[in-house]
Amino acid sequence: MMYTYRLDGLCCASCAVSIEKALKKIDGVESAKVSFMTAKLSLEADESKIDLIEPEVGRLVRKIEPHVKLRRV
Repeated sequence: MMYTYRLDGLCCASCAVSIEKALKKIDGVESAKVSFMTAKLSLEADESKIDLIEPEVGRLVRKIEPHVKLRRV
């Protein structure tokens, strides 16, 4: 299933690429695409694992960009 998130405060294109690469390594994530221009994350993930995946997504985003706020849209 596809999930979309806003990355409020994303200020670096390089960080967007780093976030995308890190998210693709999470178990249950089929694809991840971060757009620096729109500050959006599109995540295709196993619907049955999303409750476990979302906290990990938030942790990885904050690790790379500590001030970014992640919210589902």
